[in-house]
Amino acid sequence: MTAPRKPLAGVRVLDFSTLLPGPMATLILAEAGAEVIKVERPGTGEDMRQYPPMVTADSGVNFALLNRGKRSLALDLKDDRSIAVINRLIADIDVVVEQFRPGVMDRLGLGWEALAAINPALVYCSITGWGQDGPKAQLAAHDLNYMAETGVLNLGADRAGDPVLPPVLVADIGGGTFPSVVSILLALREAERTGVGAHLDVAMGDNLFAWAYWALGERAVGSPDPRPGGELVTGGSPRYQVYRCADGRWLACAPLEPKFWVNFCRVIDLPEPLRERRRRPGGHHGGGAPHRRVPPECGMAGGVRRRRRLRDPGEVDRRGGEGSALPGARPVPRRHAGRRRGADAGAAADRADLPGSRRRAGLPGPRRRQRRPDRRAVTCGPC
Repeated sequence: MTAPRKPLAGVRVLDFSTLLPGPMATLILAEAGAEVIKVERPGTGEDMRQYPPMVTADSGVNFALLNRGKRSLALDLKDDRSIAVINRLIADIDVVVEQFRPGVMDRLGLGWEALAAINPALVYCSITGWGQDGPKAQLAAHDLNYMAETGVLNLGADRAGDPVLPPVLVADIGGGTFPSVVSILLALREAERTGVGAHLDVAMGDNLFAWAYWALGERAVGSPDPRPGGELVTGGSPRYQVYRCADGRWLACAPLEPKFWVNFCRVIDLPEPLRERRRRPGGHHGGGAPHRRVPPECGMAGGVRRRRRLRDPGEVDRRGGEGSALPGARPVPRRHAGRRRGADAGAAADRADLPGSRRRAGLPGPRRRQRRPDRRAVTCGPC
């Protein structure tokens, strides 16, 4: 039985890109059946070949993952003989992907206009940080820099209000790889129909704004700037949080919709006054006043940590509470005031946020309203 024909069978790609955004884009094309020829410098090859851990003498695991299924061609792009080889190849190439700073390929004689003169149907994809022109076009940067420049990094915060390092490379993949693949496929369809190719200008920084659509939307309608770590999906709502449990493990809970919130509160036996039945999922009162964040010693954190023990981490999810266990997560020391002060400290802390209850519970002082973004619903450390 013959294998089914893949959708991009017959498409040929010449890949000049390095590191992550371009190589992952051409990997996706290769997985869909395209023939990808990767151009590397003679001798050492691409820099990522040497990124540990190594799987062979000349290839690290990152390089192997991103470049499997491709053919490699060693060429010195500063040698006229190598440029002549590329010019001969271009006549039969459908897609070129490059990731140099703007102007480099033009100086090498391999820019869009030069190669399109040889093959008018060529789809030429350039991946950069800020596009082919503009005040930031020549700036070198990495994923974290793009996240900071666009303001996306400022949407999340730790308990002290400081930005947190993103655990994934959103700019490289979400702003570079995925837009490149979508644009290449659209341009190939147009080239098949008209015989005319296109130069695709993919700017990773610009494309990050789509990932913060909700923050842009709030500003567009005149709302205040999003609070770091204080909005619906960034830590400002008890309905979208990571809670530390009694066994030191963590539970990711996202019961945003009312029916899931009701189920979740029932599963953890959350006291009725803390269930916020009349409040929107975003943690705001109906009149628009901001909802005070739930501190770790109050009923929400206490509900998961102390109110009752679930039989196993999947119980919340099975009973409709929209929770997911995080196996193997590392517990962190609790730094808030909800430490045990006798056998009844947990129960006292559970009542701490009820009106007038702190003094009766024997907890120190009245709770003052905090506006800084350091009042988190739980002790959220690395998970």
